[in-house]
Amino acid sequence: MIPKVWKVAELISPEADEALKKYPAFLRQVLFNRGIDNAESASSFLAALPPEDNDPMQMLGMATAVDRLSRAIDLAQPIVIYGDYDADGVTATALLVSCLQELGAKVSAYIPDRFDEGYGLNIEALRKLSQQGAQIVVTVDCGIRSIAEAQAAQQLGLDLIISDHHSIGPELPSAFAIINCKLPNDPSPNKDLSGSGTAYKIAQALVEYRNAEKWIYQDLLDLAAMGTVADLVPIRGENRWLVRQGLRVLRNPHRQGILSLIGIAGLKAGQINAGDLGFMLGPRINAAGRLGSAMHAYDLLMSREMYAAGKLAQQLDNLNRERRTLTEKVAEAAEKLVLEKGSEGNILLAFDKEFHPGVAGLAASKLSDIYYRPAIVGEIGEEFTTASCRSIQEFHITNALQECADLFENFGGHAAAAGFTIANEKLEELTSRLDIIADRELAEQVLQPIIEADMEIDFADLNAEILEHLQLVEPSGMANPQVRFISRNLEIRSKRRVGADGAHLKLAVSDGWVTYDAIAFRQGAWADAQAKRIDLCYRFEVNEFNGKKTLQLNVIDIKASD
Repeated sequence: MIPKVWKVAELISPEADEALKKYPAFLRQVLFNRGIDNAESASSFLAALPPEDNDPMQMLGMATAVDRLSRAIDLAQPIVIYGDYDADGVTATALLVSCLQELGAKVSAYIPDRFDEGYGLNIEALRKLSQQGAQIVVTVDCGIRSIAEAQAAQQLGLDLIISDHHSIGPELPSAFAIINCKLPNDPSPNKDLSGSGTAYKIAQALVEYRNAEKWIYQDLLDLAAMGTVADLVPIRGENRWLVRQGLRVLRNPHRQGILSLIGIAGLKAGQINAGDLGFMLGPRINAAGRLGSAMHAYDLLMSREMYAAGKLAQQLDNLNRERRTLTEKVAEAAEKLVLEKGSEGNILLAFDKEFHPGVAGLAASKLSDIYYRPAIVGEIGEEFTTASCRSIQEFHITNALQECADLFENFGGHAAAAGFTIANEKLEELTSRLDIIADRELAEQVLQPIIEADMEIDFADLNAEILEHLQLVEPSGMANPQVRFISRNLEIRSKRRVGADGAHLKLAVSDGWVTYDAIAFRQGAWADAQAKRIDLCYRFEVNEFNGKKTLQLNVIDIKASD
């Protein structure tokens, strides 16, 4: 792996230090690192308050959409919620179906098969839904680039409402209504909504439009939180409020499916945090769409019967285990292809007939982590190649794909992640163009991953009181990372490999006065290092094992002190 650069945050300014003086010095620095330099914004951040101007009806297209949905409820017209097969799309689908059911709508869900239908809207599915009597189709987490599909919906007599949060293309689909926070001239303040966050705004607007009970959308916060964290959107502003409120619902789960999922993941409902959503629950929901049918994950979220929910949760857990094994296999094969071609390029490309499309994105992510370059991994089918892309901070992958839009059957995504389908005969031209684009954007840059730390700290200053303040910074995620510390010149008192394959490292480190246990995931190779003293970048946390709680360092990166 390319060595990481540690960057310690700039020291708090005297003005901010004075403005935040009612908080402890450590917390003042943490707040300042997150762009908070006055008492009012600090109070709002720590309380995770939503912005005052977050009325969902101000989003473009919202009034048109909820009026149409409300009429459909009154007239018992069939509504279909058409979702994506990832965790954000599945939770968004369950969220909107649940809301509409409570309002008495005639509603059903449709999530396309990743392998037979591909991402997003497809004309054959719309034709089938129309034949089955659907009159309204509402997309969640997809549809913003579905130009031909929107035209087909119009011809089929379907009222298509597109709700999405992905990047806007040069042309908008011709739909009955479009709701997307990234639309030009959209006045809503939150431009970072996930698909499930957008669905939550629709649910809130619809409930209020019909003067229904507010608990209907308040009970949906658990699903909004799960999708928001799983989709890696920035956890700030309204998103942070959604996740904090959603965690409160999740800690006392009212959905049997989620309770079963929490249990199969080995978690305790009362202690669920944002990290659990991102690393424990989200991957299990994603596994259904990656290796099987995303409808299994949807059925779990909607399940109210204990036995059925338990069976579905076990099925998702099994798929997640299979997904991990398959990801390692594809990632190793993709890396081998990259090395055979020479890994000195500015974009890493690996395509093969044997690659499983369900884990291509995860394999691309591993490549990107190892070499710190944008990476694309795809399966070459009989006629088309389906690929997933992961990128780095310096390279907007969807903008790069946009420059090659004439080659694709379809594509879409974010700055950091995207996907596309392309005819096999165009693949060579695509790789050539992407090489040129990546060289243009990255050739003059020094590409090295950066770990941003909040501060350097002595072990003597780590204590239980700091942990209490760390809880105020939660929920964390993109744009609000967990607090990271650096401590230097530490003596290694003990070290050993742990985990089934020895991939992780357990160690005890001391500054000469205080000793802490530490865990370094996926850094087992350091057990063989000769360094006697090391510098650590880490998170400070409570470790609970067999009912016993201890303070420990969760190591992000290690460097020899010399």
